Amino acid sequence: MSNEKHPGPLVVEGKLTDAERLKKESNYLRGTITEDLQNGLTGGFTGDNFLLIRFHGMYQQDDRDIRAERAEQKLEPRHAMMLRCRLPGGIITPKQWLGIDKFAENNTIYGSIRLTNRQTFQFHGILKGNVKPAHQMLSEVGLDSLATANDVNRNVLCSSNPVESELHQEAYEWAKKLSEHLLPQTRAYAEIWLDKEKVATTDKEPILGETYLPRKFKTTVVVPPHNDVDLHANDLNFVAIAENGKLIGFNLLVGGGLSIDHGNKATYARTASEFGFLPLDKTLAVAEAVVTTQRDWGNRTDRKNAKTKYTLERVGVETFKAEVERRADITFEPTRPYEFTTRGDRIGWVKGIDDKWHLTLFIENGRLLDYPGRPLKTGIAEIAKIHQGDFRLTANQNLIVAGVPEADKPKIEALARSHGLMESVTAQRENSMACVSFPTCPLAMAEAERFLPEFVTRVEGLMTAHGVGDEHIVLRVTGCPNGCGRALLAEIGLVGKAPGRYNLHLGGNRIGTRIPRMYRENITEDEILSTLDELLGRWSTEREADEGFGDFTIRAGVVKPVVDPARDFWA
Repeated sequence: MSNEKHPGPLVVEGKLTDAERLKKESNYLRGTITEDLQNGLTGGFTGDNFLLIRFHGMYQQDDRDIRAERAEQKLEPRHAMMLRCRLPGGIITPKQWLGIDKFAENNTIYGSIRLTNRQTFQFHGILKGNVKPAHQMLSEVGLDSLATANDVNRNVLCSSNPVESELHQEAYEWAKKLSEHLLPQTRAYAEIWLDKEKVATTDKEPILGETYLPRKFKTTVVVPPHNDVDLHANDLNFVAIAENGKLIGFNLLVGGGLSIDHGNKATYARTASEFGFLPLDKTLAVAEAVVTTQRDWGNRTDRKNAKTKYTLERVGVETFKAEVERRADITFEPTRPYEFTTRGDRIGWVKGIDDKWHLTLFIENGRLLDYPGRPLKTGIAEIAKIHQGDFRLTANQNLIVAGVPEADKPKIEALARSHGLMESVTAQRENSMACVSFPTCPLAMAEAERFLPEFVTRVEGLMTAHGVGDEHIVLRVTGCPNGCGRALLAEIGLVGKAPGRYNLHLGGNRIGTRIPRMYRENITEDEILSTLDELLGRWSTEREADEGFGDFTIRAGVVKPVVDPARDFWA
């Protein structure tokens, strides 16, 4: 990773992007959203509000499958909102779950709940008239969607880790504290959605600033040896260091990120840089220092180069680190040893050290819906009615029924099995993931969620034919280059380029610490499978003991490793 080899200006001068104008004129994220809600002439939000609602946790979307049909009928697209909850560490109570289940059933177009790989859930298809009731429902059950999108610190991830319950609880508490500490301070959310009275004081944003951050910002708390949160996809990462089962501090890693722009060599995926170790009492100060440094130094003239990873590359890692130390009044200690061994979820029952049981349910693509013969959504609701522990949403789009006493295991399992939630699933399917993409994501270039299940089946056929059917390869598909499916931390990553066409990336590893390199560009599903057929054949006969597919492609020279992303990601 580059250090001080290519130092550049601390602040990029030039014409600010229009997003900066929008934020400055928004009156601390209020805009005219309240007035827009009363506009019955359109099912969407207009002007700046189209983007401002993202700070409140919503994206305006439409069903792209019927867009042309509606245009022919001289109708505007069927606008609806996707709303994403703020859920630090992915923990939600059964009572809260029942509230969101009922809302999804009665107030969304699709009737589904989607678990995301950022440990939260999304509603898709909320019509404009149901938007305010959605926020009020969340508030009634103790939740909100504040700051789950746009130029703020988004939902804070925390390793699910159902085994080491005491250590996980400590780490989870820090994830909650980080989320709260870095939230916007404006009362716009409470005023607009919860009908709270405007307080006659001047709004201030001491951490995020009047124009908020230059770009989206993502934070994780990671409990080794499980890298289930994919820390290298995130701007700010706290790796838990424990002694005798107790949390004593964190290693800090800064500047990870996966989003790129097709053909734009000024963009690249990047793993996070080690800054060092910090004691627990400095956690919030260090988080604030990283965020404010990025706030002040991040590029506000080009949103394609505005994320923290580009700031580190421009000013140099050591320069950025020194500024964080100055602002937080800390000198980082050397990084403490840690190791990652896995990042997938442990599907099925696992017993924790507290003698409680935890049931991880595989939810393909995170989509909870009642399918014919497999009423998944109803099954989770039925479990919620009797479960005395909590639910944990994982960064792999699965759901953990956590904290189950021995006596309750049989009835929880019976409900799960009778609703199709514990059907046999292969290791390959467990380790495959996709973003939403079509039909609702406006950025989608190719299918992802709807493409993945059958594609995995075809890959499994090839693996079986080559005698490696019991193995797994971390496989991910994202419908565009923005990185939501985290394909650029996979052993096999497909990045959507156009309908039916993808860029094929190879060479990541199983634990998520290496960026894969593009191997073939703009190819079809059949071309991808033909390429994989040849490579899987080689892997099955040429690999070393326990060598993962991604490691094999590097060792065998199929692709060169990405060592210095700013210089060689596109090489």
